[in-house]
Amino acid sequence: MPQVNGISTAVNALDSDDYSPIDHLNALFSHPSALSSVSVTSEALRSYKDELDEDLAKFVTSQSRSDVESVKRIQAAKAELGELFKKIESVRERAVQTEQAITKMTADIKRLDGTKRNLTLSMTALKRLQMLTTAYEQLRGLSKTRQYRECGQLLQAVIQLIAHFKSYRSIDQIAKLSSNVADLQWELLEQVCEDFEISFAKGEVASRKGMLAEACLVMDALGDNARSRLITWYCNTQLREYRRVFRGNDEAGSLDNIARRYSWFKRMLKTYDDEHAAIFPISWRVNEVLANAFCEGTREDFRGILSRAMRRTDGQSLDVNLLLSCLQETLDFEQGLERKFSNELTHQSRASIDTMSSRDDLPLVFGRAISEAFEPYLSVWVESQDKQLAVMIPQYRMQPLRPPDEDFSAQAVIPSSMELFHFYRITLAQCAKLSTGGRLLELSLIFAKYLDLYAEQVLLYALQSRSGGPDAPLEDIILVLNTADYCHTTCTQLEDKIKGRIDEELRPKVDLQSQADTFMGVASAALRGLVHKVEVACEPGWREMRNTSWSKLDSVADQSSYVGELLQQIKATSAGILKLLSKHQYARAFCDNLVELLANLYIGNIVQCRPLSEVGAEQMLLDSYTLKKGFEELPTMGSEPGTSAPPGFVKRVGQSMTKIDKLLKTLQVRASPPEGLVQAYLIHIADKSDNNFRKILELKGIRKADQPHLVELFQAHRASQVDKLQQNSPLLTPLLIQSSNVGTTIGHAATPGLQGRFDPSTFGSAIMSAARDGVDRLGTPTLGGKTPAGAMSPPQVGAEGAPTANLNDNLRNIGKFFRRDMGSFTGRFAGNKAE
Repeated sequence: MPQVNGISTAVNALDSDDYSPIDHLNALFSHPSALSSVSVTSEALRSYKDELDEDLAKFVTSQSRSDVESVKRIQAAKAELGELFKKIESVRERAVQTEQAITKMTADIKRLDGTKRNLTLSMTALKRLQMLTTAYEQLRGLSKTRQYRECGQLLQAVIQLIAHFKSYRSIDQIAKLSSNVADLQWELLEQVCEDFEISFAKGEVASRKGMLAEACLVMDALGDNARSRLITWYCNTQLREYRRVFRGNDEAGSLDNIARRYSWFKRMLKTYDDEHAAIFPISWRVNEVLANAFCEGTREDFRGILSRAMRRTDGQSLDVNLLLSCLQETLDFEQGLERKFSNELTHQSRASIDTMSSRDDLPLVFGRAISEAFEPYLSVWVESQDKQLAVMIPQYRMQPLRPPDEDFSAQAVIPSSMELFHFYRITLAQCAKLSTGGRLLELSLIFAKYLDLYAEQVLLYALQSRSGGPDAPLEDIILVLNTADYCHTTCTQLEDKIKGRIDEELRPKVDLQSQADTFMGVASAALRGLVHKVEVACEPGWREMRNTSWSKLDSVADQSSYVGELLQQIKATSAGILKLLSKHQYARAFCDNLVELLANLYIGNIVQCRPLSEVGAEQMLLDSYTLKKGFEELPTMGSEPGTSAPPGFVKRVGQSMTKIDKLLKTLQVRASPPEGLVQAYLIHIADKSDNNFRKILELKGIRKADQPHLVELFQAHRASQVDKLQQNSPLLTPLLIQSSNVGTTIGHAATPGLQGRFDPSTFGSAIMSAARDGVDRLGTPTLGGKTPAGAMSPPQVGAEGAPTANLNDNLRNIGKFFRRDMGSFTGRFAGNKAE
């Protein structure tokens, strides 16, 4: 298209999707001078319109031709599809015709196959019938001439053949033949049994041994019932003389002659092996059946004998020694039978699977076969063990803890404990052979009873001085500790052994855990005895502390004079004890208990040193820091230089000494201005108790007349912090300060763990009373008959209190707590050693 005044551009704009006529006209005639080209523009537009019309006409014509061709192609496809369907139908009709033809062709073949199969079955049945008839006639003839080897083979064939004709019993001839075969089987059974009876009655076994052995082949072919009948007859025949001798004669059948019974049967087994074993097939195991029959009869005899012995009215009871002797002989006899027949079992092909396992895995055939008769009467034996143990415990109590000619060892235990458990092991083994039921359970209860008595009457008794001194020697305490630990471990092993042998339904009733806890309680008491060894050594240092005038100090030094002496005694005594403790967990428990005791003693001596000035409290605070550093070195004494204490122990020391810091920091504050003392109390002690606040005032030596004003001020300040304060401080609440006068005592208070000064004259008896009257968490209450000034003792059970627990219960409770702590000690030690 020619370009006239941009007409070509204008025409192209008509193809735009967002075409606007107004905008297009304004663009074409944007100036009046452009109006002269209106006609040219109109002509160009008309020409463009004509071109578009021509293009549309061409497109319409082309599309019309394409539609006609598509219709023709569709019609052609439909025609072809119709032809295809016709061909498919034709193929299907031919297939049906072919199938019908094949069916007609195979029907005759199937009929011929059925005829052939029926003919084959008929021929087979006739052939078997012929074989059966022939075999029957031959068997009948052989049975009359007693040719038992051939009879056995033919009899097996006849039995197998007659089994094929079970479904033909409705035929008269078959039914008659089956009846004849059954009669012949019965005749053979009776004939063989008669031959055996005659041979044994006339003593012709040796001469007719071959015939009798062949006759057993016939019995094998006749089946299990026939074989069982022959074996039962043989056993009854062999045991007839035994029953006549030992049942018909009271003297021969008594328990005194039990050895004769077993000797008689051993001779019978030897006779069988020499003369009769070749007659019976090995697979019959006739000797084992004979032994079982002997055991059953003997067991019933013993039941009757024992029952009559228990019902005797002449005053003579059953002799325990005789009972045990008979029982032991019976067990030996049963074990001999077990060994004999288990050895034979391993050589037999039918037991080839069992021989792949160990002999111990084979089932016991003769275990308790006769000894079962003794079980109801084993209570007599159990009672004898009870009486024997009742004699042993007092003997152990009076024995020295170690032989005089034996040197002391830090790992040694008291010999009587090993003797006791050795006796337990032997007794358990004997009882397990006799009974794994109720009698073994009774024995376990007796074990538990005397374990408790051993802990109380031997070990705790050993903690008392035997030499008349103030307390038990250090070596004796170490022996008791080692023995308690050994008994605790062995108790658990003993329980496992009993559970491994007792009947399954009785296993839950076996429990020696309380006895193990009792021994752990003894170990705790021994450990507390070691701690008190240190306490005795520290008494001079505490005395020097109490003799110091703390209210008149005018300056603070690095440390007081008593601190050095106290640490020297603690370390020297502790080092001697720690080198004797062979287990790390006990060494750690000793250190923990010692630190707890020393912290409590420090508080008790602070109370006895009142009144305390602010300078005195500050000096005590510095002393406590020095003591704390010394306490942290306890576990590392004897170690290489530079060895650091376990972090867990350092934390434990910090926790024990923190309560001292709180008390002394409160006492360190001056009473003037009073608000400072009140605020210090609320920060460090942090409780609401007026009584506890008065105790601080008493310790500072504030006069009674000045105390009400301070208490009122305390109450006022307390009201603003009531939500942050505890009701009573566990540190001050136990203190019962009876008077403000210097030198007065502090009464008994129920503070667990705060111990009084050690009274060596009563330490031994205190060990026993500790377990009887109740204990604190660490294992013992105040060990001493007196509670000196400033001492703090465990709670006493009064008239309104709960009744005191018995000794064993308290020891168990101690042991449970101590065992829990020991477990945590072991874990911490393992971790610390790794570090």
